[in-house]
Amino acid sequence: MTPFPIDLVRARFPAIAGTDRPPVYLDNAAGTQVPQPVIDAVARAMADGACNLGGKFAGSHRAMEIWDAAHVAGADIVGAPSPRGVIIGASMTALTLHMSRSIALLCQPGDEIVLTRMDHEGDVAPWLLMARDRGLTVRWVPFDTESWQIEPDALRAVMGPRTRLVAMNYASNMTGSINDIAALVRVVHEFGALAYVDAVQLTPHHLPDVQALDCDFLVCSAYKFFGPHMAVLWGRERVLEMLEAYKCRCSSDDLPEKFEHGTPQTELLAGLTATADYLAWLGDVTGHAGTRRQRMLGGYAAFGAHETPLTLRLIAGILAIPGTTIHGITNPNRISQRVPTVSFTHDRISTHTFAQALADQNIFVWSGHNYALEPARQLGLDEDTGVVRLAIAHYNTAEEIERVLVALAEVAG
Repeated sequence: MTPFPIDLVRARFPAIAGTDRPPVYLDNAAGTQVPQPVIDAVARAMADGACNLGGKFAGSHRAMEIWDAAHVAGADIVGAPSPRGVIIGASMTALTLHMSRSIALLCQPGDEIVLTRMDHEGDVAPWLLMARDRGLTVRWVPFDTESWQIEPDALRAVMGPRTRLVAMNYASNMTGSINDIAALVRVVHEFGALAYVDAVQLTPHHLPDVQALDCDFLVCSAYKFFGPHMAVLWGRERVLEMLEAYKCRCSSDDLPEKFEHGTPQTELLAGLTATADYLAWLGDVTGHAGTRRQRMLGGYAAFGAHETPLTLRLIAGILAIPGTTIHGITNPNRISQRVPTVSFTHDRISTHTFAQALADQNIFVWSGHNYALEPARQLGLDEDTGVVRLAIAHYNTAEEIERVLVALAEVAG
């Protein structure tokens, strides 16, 4: 494999390039920076594709080409067999709220849904609202604080004949742990329920494959993997066709249009396609070839090899600071079972104190619960202070990690 060309990559990001000492972006679990080709695609579409769909004229045709290309790109990103199952919307939370209304119509009072203590609030609150409105029983499955994962046996223990849906995340936005989603989906399907997967935190580091997972729904956010502020939801076509959509009367009943509301954000759709192309470019420059999906997979493999030593160094450096506790996998032999999002607390210094001190040095990290209310509650953490969260992306460097560790040690005294 060609060595990962970190300097070439960083040159593509205007937020990083062009200055001798740019900010250290370790806020990536909340949203990544955007490469120039994506920015250019958005601007170009605003200039020549800012028309509505369905017209007889060239501008509308151009907008339709952008719409089509974005759904093909979405299918490539999630590994879908067809763009018909790809629904594009404003955010993961908005898409999940929208889809939950339709899924709710499949449920009767007394039916059950299963949620996990590992999930982001965007994959919890919509289902709690659905349960409230439809008179459903909510079952909870905790994560194992030794493996830091949802264990299949723990999931099986809360399933039953009236379970209609299980919502679960692929990777935690607090602990960074990756779940064995394929194994969990098999448990869900043993009971005839639907499997809804939040892959927001996984997709910046590993490409999902909905066909291999055999899940029924999977959702991810483009702005978490170097794209524009929008999200992609994939649904199994036969399930989407069965669901009633909440939509305007004159909207199409075809897939995926029946689940996409109003005039599309054409410029952001163009940005989504450019994001897929950027990820494929990472494959090109690291010696990979083939379809766009294959080149993307090659790029992910290359930058995964770059991210791993950074993550190991960050974990080791934090653990070396007296008084710190990392909430997540720290065993180097299990590094493949986590994404490079590392969260910690200190036994006497507030998480917000760390975050502010780093911000004063132009190092961007997050503190608080980060919408991971359920993980914070299971771990007994204060919901306001939560954790200090540092999240690596493929444009980060070893020098940046060392700079961060020095800053953390200074705060800890």
